[in-house]
Amino acid sequence: MPIEPTPAPRAPARAENSRVLVVVPTLNERDHLEAVLRSLLAERADFRAFQLAVVDGGSTDGTQDIARRWARVHPEIRVLDNPQRLQSAAVNLAARRLGAQADVLIRCDAHASYPSRYCHLLIESLQRNDADAVVVPMDSSGEGAIQRAVAMASNSPIGTGGSAHRGGRQSGFVDHGHHAAFRMAAFARAGGYDETFSHNEDAELDCRQRKLGSRIYLDAQIRIGYRPRSTFRGLWSQYFKYGSGRARTVRRHPGSLRLRQLAVPLNLLLLLVALGASPWFPVALAWPAVYLGVLAGVSVGLAVRSGSVAALLAGPAAVVMHTAWGCGFLSTLVMTLGSPSWRPDKVAPLQWTLERG
Repeated sequence: MPIEPTPAPRAPARAENSRVLVVVPTLNERDHLEAVLRSLLAERADFRAFQLAVVDGGSTDGTQDIARRWARVHPEIRVLDNPQRLQSAAVNLAARRLGAQADVLIRCDAHASYPSRYCHLLIESLQRNDADAVVVPMDSSGEGAIQRAVAMASNSPIGTGGSAHRGGRQSGFVDHGHHAAFRMAAFARAGGYDETFSHNEDAELDCRQRKLGSRIYLDAQIRIGYRPRSTFRGLWSQYFKYGSGRARTVRRHPGSLRLRQLAVPLNLLLLLVALGASPWFPVALAWPAVYLGVLAGVSVGLAVRSGSVAALLAGPAAVVMHTAWGCGFLSTLVMTLGSPSWRPDKVAPLQWTLERG
């Protein structure tokens, strides 16, 4: 039976009247956690109620010690253990235990940087745009040569395919974006994140939100900073998982695949076919030549505009991103062809159990 869209209850009209739960999933974030906590706690007096949950997936670098030390000084902070180690499970866990009396759920990544009054701006955007969720663009930056190159690729069309939440400048209602804030009622009504997803759990949840009538607003004026992978090996692993997660989302929600996403595995297949056919049909190498030529041209252009030689590695970074994403997508799609599709109505709504004591 189809689920009829129903409006979610609205949060208080002003940010100052809101009860806010901020969730920061962590796993070995020792070098970044304190800066994030300091930034977020600066806003705690701006709301009717404010709670910050650090949900740790078993860090071994001292992240938990840092979180607990801050919690001893700041009663707004709660430290929770996340045995499943996934971000999706971390946010759900905090929402179930601490979210029963919250109007707004804000998700923050420990390895990102946030503008001043970030939470306040998100809640104002929820209200001003009558949205159920607000998503934000990510601006990548780096330090070493490879990380800077990956950041430049990530901020350009060769790395994003024109994705609005990857460096986009246009605000508006969207299908998906980098998760920032939810009306708690809308998050719970959708059932929270599917904890079987290690990647792309945000896009999968957005599909369920939209089917329930929820509206997702990309606010291009609220931007966060992001540090990408600093090695090509780490970049490959990350994008392979991204592609695999997207394939699972497509299996569950076939209509969610966009042309820019389909272009990546199609390009990979064309490259493989061209290379395989080239001994008999040398003209087939025209496609790989065009592909690599475009990336080389973009790399040179980025190097000229930025004045950084590191930008010349943006092309190789894009090759890693495209190839890994395509391999992850195609391999997962093939492996799941014989399995029944995942049904969104099988994700149980969250059960609110406010933790006492």
